[in-house]
Amino acid sequence: MERHCPPMTEREECLVPPPDGYKPPIRWPKSRNECWYRNVPYDWINNRKSNQHWLRKEGDKFFFPGGGTMFPNGVGAYLDLMQSLIPEMKDGTVRTAIDTGCGVASWGGDLLDRGVLTVSLAPRDNHEAQIQFALERGIPAILGIISTQRLPFPSNSFDLAHCSRCLIPWTEFGGIYLMEVHRLLRPGGFWVLSGPPINYENRWHGWNTTVEEKKADFDKLEKLLASLCFKLYNKKGDIAVWQKALDNSCYDKLNPATYPSKCDDSMDADSVWYTPLRSCLTVPNPNFNKFGLNSTPKWPDRLDVASERITMVPGGNSGGFKHDNSKWKARANHYKSFLPALGSDKIRNVMDMNTLYGGFAAALINDPVWVMNVVSSYGVNSLGVVYDRGLIGTYHDWCEAFSTYPRTYDLLHLDGLFTAESHRCEVKYVLLEMDRILRPSGYAIIRESSYFIDSIATIARGMGWDCQKKDTEYNIEKEKLLICQKKLWYPKHSEQYGSASK
Repeated sequence: MERHCPPMTEREECLVPPPDGYKPPIRWPKSRNECWYRNVPYDWINNRKSNQHWLRKEGDKFFFPGGGTMFPNGVGAYLDLMQSLIPEMKDGTVRTAIDTGCGVASWGGDLLDRGVLTVSLAPRDNHEAQIQFALERGIPAILGIISTQRLPFPSNSFDLAHCSRCLIPWTEFGGIYLMEVHRLLRPGGFWVLSGPPINYENRWHGWNTTVEEKKADFDKLEKLLASLCFKLYNKKGDIAVWQKALDNSCYDKLNPATYPSKCDDSMDADSVWYTPLRSCLTVPNPNFNKFGLNSTPKWPDRLDVASERITMVPGGNSGGFKHDNSKWKARANHYKSFLPALGSDKIRNVMDMNTLYGGFAAALINDPVWVMNVVSSYGVNSLGVVYDRGLIGTYHDWCEAFSTYPRTYDLLHLDGLFTAESHRCEVKYVLLEMDRILRPSGYAIIRESSYFIDSIATIARGMGWDCQKKDTEYNIEKEKLLICQKKLWYPKHSEQYGSASK
């Protein structure tokens, strides 16, 4: 279930067709509660977990009533309780969250109305297409699993991490999975757990176990969390909340004889691409004293603040950050002048394939979209700055496939990606991957050097895209825009083959 790619000799050079009966996705916000069955034709969850109300099939649609294993009264009531335990979720202090083992992402979907932006994370397992359901609904999500490798996110970035009966064995293997959550949370960040062994006193009889066994599990979990410099913050009913240390005083007490020990400096805390998990504590950089949750500006103010981490970016400073901000506002307005769908309900899921500070996402903040900001695993490490702004994203190497299902994004945007990566990544494979990710009738905005534009356009048209070359907002010759739209087509053996065929 962990990320892996075939060798180059086995790479496919083909287009992925939509399933029979595929329809243009239902538009946001209606899509949060329903989607077309034929777009995500997977029945396992509906057949096996219907009593938990994750989703239900009615006619030609799936409906998402907001249920879950640990929220039988609905995700709204569950989050109301959580917010009463963590008031910081209501005042803009908590902005970014990660939901490990997210199901169909109802938790992250409900949080969107509460001002919290969640990365919903789940593997491709026996639940079939959890992440595809999430993205079809218009909720931010990515394929992933805590297993043997670090997750593709920077250290000290998320304000909150959540596990609702996510079946991750937190206390096994020396607690290495919790050490990864510790790496991801910013100082003062919260870890929320519901499900075994929380509330074991009242729940143990339904878990096919004994009260003594579950009490031992809870005690083991508490001891492990204390060793990781977490403190119990609040607890009520089925929900328990721990908070990561706000400063380094707890870590200063650790020594090589303790377990876990502090990680040495031999590996960057943000080095994550195929990087093995480490059974040690990632201690926040003492040179940064303002990226703790108590020092980070509240949302939405943090969106326009250059965080301390910008100094980690070569040439990065607050002046360059402000210039980047204003530059992307101008660019976004220019894009909208010839792509009126941007800013309307026709575009919901957006990916910025090679961002610096998340400027394009920030420029779209008042539009009905969310943006997955991608930073190259081989490029400048600026993703921490993106998270400090209250935006989300991931590291990725575009020589490989992205961790998502086919047909999951409405708009792909890139800025000089081929100029930066063509020496490593073959252009046709990147474009084929873009076609796989893009929904039929979805758009691509390709901002590139004039040197690449014509060859990109040739391949894109060969994939059946409609493309138009445009000038940039600066109207300069050395850089051009290619605005493309993917067509809806069906393979010849499909029932729909005819008017829209390839």
